[in-house]
Amino acid sequence: MELLELCQNAHASRGIIGKLSTEEKNAVLLTAADLLIDKEETILSANKLDIEYAEKKGMAKGMIDRLALSCARIADMADGLRQVATLNDPIGEVLSSVERPNGMVVTKRRVPMGVVGIIYESRPNVTADAFGLCFKTGNVCILKGGSDAIHSNIAIVNVLKQALKEHGLPEAAGSLIEDTNRETTMAFMKMKDYVDVLIPRGGSGLIQNVVNNATIPVIETGVGNCHIYVDEFADLDMAVNVIYNAKTQRISVCNACESLLVHEKIAEKLLPMLQDKLVEKNVELRADELCLAYLDQNKGAVLKATEEDWGTEYLDYILSIKAVSNVDEAIAHINKYNTAHSESIITTNETIAEKFLNEIDSACVYWNVSTRFSDGNEFGFGAEIGISTQKLHARGPMGLEALTSYKYVIYGNGQVRG
Repeated sequence: MELLELCQNAHASRGIIGKLSTEEKNAVLLTAADLLIDKEETILSANKLDIEYAEKKGMAKGMIDRLALSCARIADMADGLRQVATLNDPIGEVLSSVERPNGMVVTKRRVPMGVVGIIYESRPNVTADAFGLCFKTGNVCILKGGSDAIHSNIAIVNVLKQALKEHGLPEAAGSLIEDTNRETTMAFMKMKDYVDVLIPRGGSGLIQNVVNNATIPVIETGVGNCHIYVDEFADLDMAVNVIYNAKTQRISVCNACESLLVHEKIAEKLLPMLQDKLVEKNVELRADELCLAYLDQNKGAVLKATEEDWGTEYLDYILSIKAVSNVDEAIAHINKYNTAHSESIITTNETIAEKFLNEIDSACVYWNVSTRFSDGNEFGFGAEIGISTQKLHARGPMGLEALTSYKYVIYGNGQVRG
């Protein structure tokens, strides 16, 4: 199907989807979840084609991990749809109601956005997540996945379309742009007559391309150069466990820790403890001069950090390490090099923790918690559409409410303006 026709069909279906009841929307989501499990082998076979192609291209391990599906990951996708079905439906919620002196009642009511476009890379699970959140909020979605995951995305969207069809709904409510040419992607960014909002998910190159070229309003999601700062008053055992989780639990995600700041007073004690733990995953350490002195060159790769390391999202078993003299220096460094995603402080000092939480300019800030929790499901939102690092409309993990707008509904009994 040509891009223009696809967008026109999606736009035409928005009125049907936007007026569905909560029960009708939930029924489709539960059917889609069951079909994902039923069609597991078909989806895995399609994903195998994508993996084989990625390996031939020499794709990095972290990116292949993002691309790969398994029975467990498909089950997670299905569970994500089921969880979205259990969440409160925000559509129709009255956000405020004010009676004016003339008796007119002004209410503010939550409504769908209409048609949501999502451009994303190598994450086939996003296909189901995005559809689920858009559909629950009465939105139509147009999906533009990367060429690396095209077979997987087609297989998943076929399942979603089957669920829509079984409930007598237009299949255009969950559309996939199958043409992977760059020209088609650029043209999609200009479809402002048919698409109400565009959400990019992927690397900095993709996101900046969308931000710079789209004529459709964009909700900017961000790459994750996430930091952990270990304060002089930290519980060091806790610090090691949190850093290990944030760095190694899954390296290919935007909420993984990429950079560590250590108070200089505890560096000598903490860094050997941390190195002994990180060597289990063969994590390469790139440290400044002070920290290098406390790391054992015979325990894995230990390199001197460069200026570039402070601003790099590795998506790999690599961690940059820098010593700082106080929390103010840590805050200044993080606000200079971060991507406004997720930052954490490890300390037992409440005053220092609150200063960090208040002054760090990021969507998510943590005290004694791994950055890996920046996730819609972990926040109780169900699957997320992305993690917004901007400050307009939505910020942080974007769940159902972030995919809604509002309108004013005014009640009266003949009032006219004098």
